[in-house]
Amino acid sequence: MTDLLSTVPTFPTKSYAHLIPSLEQHLITTTDLLTLDAVDIAKRSRLPVLDVRRLANHITVVLQAQLGLRVDNEQNFEIPGSPGDKDGSNLRNTGNALFKEWPTISTLDPDLDTVLGGGIPPGYITEIAGESGAGKTQLLLTLLLTAQLPPPHGFSRRTCYISTEHALPTTRLSQILSTNPILKSHPSPPSLQKILTLQTPDLESQEHILNFQLPVALERYDIGLLVIDSIAANFRAETSSSTTTTGPQAQALAHRSTELVRIGHLLRNLARKHNCAVVVANQVADRFTPLSPPRPSTTTTNNPSQRAFSSFAEQFNSSPQQPPSSSPLPSTPAAPSPQQNTSLNTILSLDHQQRFFTGWGDAPPLFSSSSYTHNHNLNLKTPSLGLVWANQIACRIALVKELSFHAPPIQAHQPSSSSNAHPHLQSQSERDGDERERTTERVEWAPRYWRRWMRVVFAPWVRGVGEGEKGVEFEIWGGGLRGVGLVGGRDG
Repeated sequence: MTDLLSTVPTFPTKSYAHLIPSLEQHLITTTDLLTLDAVDIAKRSRLPVLDVRRLANHITVVLQAQLGLRVDNEQNFEIPGSPGDKDGSNLRNTGNALFKEWPTISTLDPDLDTVLGGGIPPGYITEIAGESGAGKTQLLLTLLLTAQLPPPHGFSRRTCYISTEHALPTTRLSQILSTNPILKSHPSPPSLQKILTLQTPDLESQEHILNFQLPVALERYDIGLLVIDSIAANFRAETSSSTTTTGPQAQALAHRSTELVRIGHLLRNLARKHNCAVVVANQVADRFTPLSPPRPSTTTTNNPSQRAFSSFAEQFNSSPQQPPSSSPLPSTPAAPSPQQNTSLNTILSLDHQQRFFTGWGDAPPLFSSSSYTHNHNLNLKTPSLGLVWANQIACRIALVKELSFHAPPIQAHQPSSSSNAHPHLQSQSERDGDERERTTERVEWAPRYWRRWMRVVFAPWVRGVGEGEKGVEFEIWGGGLRGVGLVGGRDG
């Protein structure tokens, strides 16, 4: 740093007196500070990275002021924590302050926003996965309208909807706009005219739109939210999911993986460049796990408690029991038993690991019935496009739906005028309840209605649901989605 005063004679070196000797010892020049990465310089000189970056930024400010590139004086540059920084504005904000200032797209429901960490942020790819009827499109349509609102609900920007399956449901959008109290009473309500719509019926048109038309549209119309519904439709229609490792099918899957990586890279770059939120819907497929055959029982009984005790006794008697011994323990560890190897292989298997990134497999069943628990463990889902696409997204939100079997005895009932006067404003539970009430036969375990949960599987800005947690329960109504349960509840 002997050339610092010769390069910038007016530079105030007093504030950096503790850094200059180490920089001079390691032969770091002013040019190195301006051209090299601060992390590399900090490792070379063994100095804090923030101090090195602060010194390089101060030198840049002074040089720009001397060259006339800055209208303000270099004296306005204050060191964080110095007497000139009275309000501490140059200090890094705390996590809570950044979280409050972080813009997000709200779902217009406090329970859902809480589980999402405030909403959908810009600059990331967020995936919403779920089976048919789980509420994916309903959530996407709500976000298309909410993003047009000013903060803290949205970005005050236009939105774009790319469809791969069906056209934009404008009737449902109008219903949400006229039913939701926040949207219809807002001084600057959203409009359907601010939603740009594109349709991609096949992979060829999808590639052309994403590579050429979409970047121009984001720049020209100031798009704040990009929605793709859905990302997997064209891939599932034109490629095979066979597990063959050779032949044309394997080549098609390899080409699909390459295309998914390229699309993920393109969408991430567009999200960061235009500071917009990218939300994609993804389909799910049934997942079949291998079942271990039940242990044969030597006794047959009709008493459930006796059957459970017999099963437990068999497992206890079949476990290896080592008699106590007074001999010393061996100095070398014993080789793992076949049972331990089997347990380790089970933990490392894909069937066990994918519960942590798919959103299905780690939540408890809705009911404690043994027959339903058996069926529930078989009713597992896996988001489409596999691990390749899971590595391209920043957040995965799973919408899970299950049947509620706690139905009371069904009796004949005449539909009320209030529930049928506006059938399009009824929630899903109300419509299913009307169908149940029209049935006159008595069924003890008939499905009553669908129950839905929203679960954050993984995200960098909010905690995902833990093992044994179902997320937040919600329902679909005329104004979009609304929460009906506690966040992170374990009970059904």
